Amino acid sequence: MTNRTASVERNTLETQISVSIDLDGTGTAKFETGVPFLEHMLDQIARHGMIDMDIACKGDLQIDDHHTVEDIGITLGKAFAQALGDKKGLYRYGHAYVPLDEALSRVVIDFSGRPGLYYEVEFNRAMIGSFDVDLFREFFQGFVNHAGVSLHIDNLKGINAHHIAETVFKAMGRAVRMAVTRDPRMEGIMPSTKGVL
Repeated sequence: MTNRTASVERNTLETQISVSIDLDGTGTAKFETGVPFLEHMLDQIARHGMIDMDIACKGDLQIDDHHTVEDIGITLGKAFAQALGDKKGLYRYGHAYVPLDEALSRVVIDFSGRPGLYYEVEFNRAMIGSFDVDLFREFFQGFVNHAGVSLHIDNLKGINAHHIAETVFKAMGRAVRMAVTRDPRMEGIMPSTKGVL
C-alpha cells in the first residue's frame, strides 16, 4: 500500500505557504495562517475527512485576506494532486449532506482530472466576524483548479452564516474522504471505463 502524503510549498510576492497532508491520517491538523475563521473551516475538512493537515502561511494580511485564502486553496489542491498520484484504485466520487441546526449543505466531488466548480451558497451577511464570506468561493476555486476535481457545493437551507459555512466545510471533508478511499475491487485500476478519467 503506497504512502499517500504530500508536501508542497508556494512562494509569491503576496504569500509564502507550506502544506503537508496525509490522506490516510487521523484528522490531526495544525494551522498558522493568520486567518482564524479559515483555520476553523480547514479543521472541519481535516477532522471529517480523516486527513492529517499542516498548513503555514505568511501573507499580506495588512491588505486583506484574499491572497492568503486563495493561495492556500491553490497549494492544498496541489498537495492533493501529488498525494493521489495516478489515482488508481480510488472510489473517485464522493458526496455528503451535512446539517447543523437549521443549516443543510451538500457537497459532491469527482477526482476526474478536469477542474470545475459549481458553487451555490448564499449568505445573508457579508462577514463572519472579520472574515469576508466571498473568499470561500476563492478558496474552493483555487483548490479545484489545482487538484483537478469537479466540485459541486450547494447550501440547501440555512439562516446562520456560521452554520452555513460549517456545513459546507464538514460536507467537503466527508465527500473527499469517500472519494479518496481505496476500493479493494478497483486495486491497480484507473476509476474510469475508458481508461482515462
